[in-house]
Amino acid sequence: MMLKIYKTDETVMKFQELQPNSFGNGIWIYMINPTEDEISTVANAMKTPIDFIRSALDEEERAHIDTEDDVTLISIDIPVESKDEHTGLYATMPLGIIIGDKYIISVCLCENPILNDFINGRVKAFFTYKKTRFLFQLLHKNSAYFLQYLRNIDKLSNKIERELHRSMKNKELIQLLSLEKSLVYFSTSLTSNEAILERLLRVKPIRLYPEDEELLEDVIIENKQAIEMANIYSNILTGTMDAFASIISNNLNIVMKFLASITIVLSIPTMIASFFGMNVDLPLMNNHYAFIIIFAISFAISGLLGFVMFKKNLF
Repeated sequence: MMLKIYKTDETVMKFQELQPNSFGNGIWIYMINPTEDEISTVANAMKTPIDFIRSALDEEERAHIDTEDDVTLISIDIPVESKDEHTGLYATMPLGIIIGDKYIISVCLCENPILNDFINGRVKAFFTYKKTRFLFQLLHKNSAYFLQYLRNIDKLSNKIERELHRSMKNKELIQLLSLEKSLVYFSTSLTSNEAILERLLRVKPIRLYPEDEELLEDVIIENKQAIEMANIYSNILTGTMDAFASIISNNLNIVMKFLASITIVLSIPTMIASFFGMNVDLPLMNNHYAFIIIFAISFAISGLLGFVMFKKNLF
């Protein structure tokens, strides 16, 4: 739970954190999983619809744009590293960006590197009072992180693929399944974000300046690239999983065939020994060299059978 207020001082162009409840013009209100009291405080102080703030706190919230009384909500999906092994390596989460006349509010359920880059000064030409540019810079950074995580997924899938060449276990396939889940989340979220970006460019729910419009076009291009990469990696991953599932099954069949062949070869001495273990008259029963003779015969028959099976490629 976090509520912070930031502002760029126009006189010295310095980005700084303000004291709590220092609401005013040109500020950025940074909210992470806020409490009801924090939501009410910000909504009342900035004359912001309270539902706009709450909407970003729903994990199932889809990307959309909403406008009410000159206040615009842009809800997008952002990539985050997942801590839940059942959801995959990466997941997505809604981020709400509320733009008013003199302020901008960001609302998210958890801290994320996208917003932290702005706070830590890793984004050039960032000013809290340039709300439209801040929005497009945030969207651009979001697309960059999607691309970065997609490259990480590709590298990890290649590493797992190399391990699969030497493995007959399911561990690597489960890891690939986890990556495929992440790609499904990414592909769905990127498609939703694309609709939002296209609407921002076409409908212009907020005022666009010429230089900001160029930045938005760059964001759209990067988002399309991320969609293509997610689809390509997903198709490759699906094909890889199917191929290696067949390889693992084939390797198991080879092992079973080898064990069955060994069992057949070893059954010959066992069968002959069983005959001479019966309580009946048998050849060589009074011969002092019976054991050696029987052993030699068993070995010869087993060797001949093994040679035939080897030539028939049954081993």
